[in-house]
Amino acid sequence: MDKNTLVGFVLIGAVIVGFGIYNRPSQEERAQAQHYQDSIRQVAQQEEAEARRQAALAEEAALADTSSVFFGATKGKETFTTLENEFVRLEFTNKGGRVCKATLKEYNDQEHQPLVLFDGEDASLSFGFDGKMENVKSDRMYFETMNATDSTVTMRLKASNGGHLDFNYRLLPHSYMVDLTIQATGMQNFFPSSARSMSVDWRQRARQMEKGFAFEQRYTSLTYKPVGESFDYLSETKDEKETIPEALDWVAFKNQYFSCVFMAGESFMNATLDSKMEQQGSGYMKNYRAEMTTSFDPSGATPTHLQFYFGPNHFKTLLASNDLSFTDKDQELEDLVYLGWPIIRLINRWFTINLFDWLSGMGLSMGIVILLMTVIVKILVLPTTWKSFISSAKMRALKPYVDKLNAKYPNQEDALKKQQEMMALYREYNVSPMGGCLPMLLQTPVYMALFFFVPNAIEFRQQSFLWADDLSAYDDLISWNMSLPLLGNHLSLFCLLFSATTVINQIVMMRQQDMGNNPQMAAMKWMMYIMPLMFFFIFNDYASGLSYYYFISGLMSIFILWVMRKMTDEKKLLAQLEANKREPSQQRPSGLMAKLEALQKEQERLQKERMERMKQAQKNNGKKQ
Repeated sequence: MDKNTLVGFVLIGAVIVGFGIYNRPSQEERAQAQHYQDSIRQVAQQEEAEARRQAALAEEAALADTSSVFFGATKGKETFTTLENEFVRLEFTNKGGRVCKATLKEYNDQEHQPLVLFDGEDASLSFGFDGKMENVKSDRMYFETMNATDSTVTMRLKASNGGHLDFNYRLLPHSYMVDLTIQATGMQNFFPSSARSMSVDWRQRARQMEKGFAFEQRYTSLTYKPVGESFDYLSETKDEKETIPEALDWVAFKNQYFSCVFMAGESFMNATLDSKMEQQGSGYMKNYRAEMTTSFDPSGATPTHLQFYFGPNHFKTLLASNDLSFTDKDQELEDLVYLGWPIIRLINRWFTINLFDWLSGMGLSMGIVILLMTVIVKILVLPTTWKSFISSAKMRALKPYVDKLNAKYPNQEDALKKQQEMMALYREYNVSPMGGCLPMLLQTPVYMALFFFVPNAIEFRQQSFLWADDLSAYDDLISWNMSLPLLGNHLSLFCLLFSATTVINQIVMMRQQDMGNNPQMAAMKWMMYIMPLMFFFIFNDYASGLSYYYFISGLMSIFILWVMRKMTDEKKLLAQLEANKREPSQQRPSGLMAKLEALQKEQERLQKERMERMKQAQKNNGKKQ
């Protein structure tokens, strides 16, 4: 990689990182903005509460009507029923006939208690049915609990005419999946003949499950999948409400490592999705709501088939859950684990995950697994690393000739001629100035794959290593009570080590490029030192497992370059280049070199045309005078 290319990469990275830091508001501005947002949210909450109160009064008035078909179900005593298997425990309430609590047995919360996805007022689910004379909302009704076993239960809403609505739940064995069928019996006279659908109003306040609020927030979002398309999601960093015109396979209330997914056999239609931010310290991440419709047969001939997934965002668990879902469609639930952009996702799906499962299956600690994964990745990309190093070494070996050209063409107006002679020099010795850059670019998807994999791998959750008590969150071996601008209330030691090795790597890289004391490179050298500092402030809140990976990777890069430098004798390399120097008849550029030379010739042609136009303009001006 030549110095101009390196400058370009550094400046692009510096602009992106610097722009983000520069535009980050001050603590006072954040406080004012938070106060403003809190005021807006408070007014909105008051308006929403008043709307709910008015709706409740209207529903109570309707329920008080003794002529209502479901008058007998408007009052009752709330009772609870539990379904469970080895993975999940679900608690159902007869008020609304819904799941009111979901506990995952194999996972713990931050207090080391069984993890509860939602409970009590955290979540609600209401189905709406429009009748000829009245409308029914299931959340206001008391159902009769029937046929309860460890894995099945029927919630029956009885009508005064002898008909009923059944909500049949079945917890699938050895899974996190729950089947729900809704079927009407003897209710034909209640519904109009045109009735073909029912409404769904699903709400949940997503709890904060992890140690770091800011980092978990980056991966907490209301996610949905349109039929026949890839998944999409609402903003993770701001309030957002969106009406979706397409039919949906599913809607997910997603946290970083856990999700509640609602799936429809006949799709959800007319969906309005809403995600609101919760305040840090409230114990919640987002306030979700999904309003939509799905098919319903009033005659009862065709039950409405729905499904829930209450479980972890574990790639292979979600992949296996697809097989337990509706047989006529691939739900692609594994997309809830974000593995990066398309090519990076393929690397993670077919390489990283299988490598990780193989290593973790040996019973090793997660810190050792990350170490071994880093070593294996470094070995796999070693050929491209060696090729890049040798290309840079050849460029350094030719430096005496390059210095002569610099001395021959000291003036800026001769830059094009100098560049042409340099290209001829590289062609003569069969050296490509891009030979060091392209192999490094080929490595980038592999390194990026781990960047996306580590924060999304639930296996790192609550796994300790050295001083880090949770590799999925920041390590705060050094912490304090007050929050400092840019830094927060802690210092991540793995992040500090990662930043330090980045500085050392930058120094090694500059020596590798043999930048010397060129004044033009002074600004870039300073940028080389500033960027790791920027990275430190950015990654201080990131998962310690990710910073640990970068730290180990940086150490290995330093060691590999040191070994390669020891293995390479640049004098012998120059002698080899001299021995293999091409004859003029063989100096035909190919590939990228040919394109570069063609570009230079075009640039030279344009420059000659400009010079001729300038001379002609001067002649014309002389004739006029």
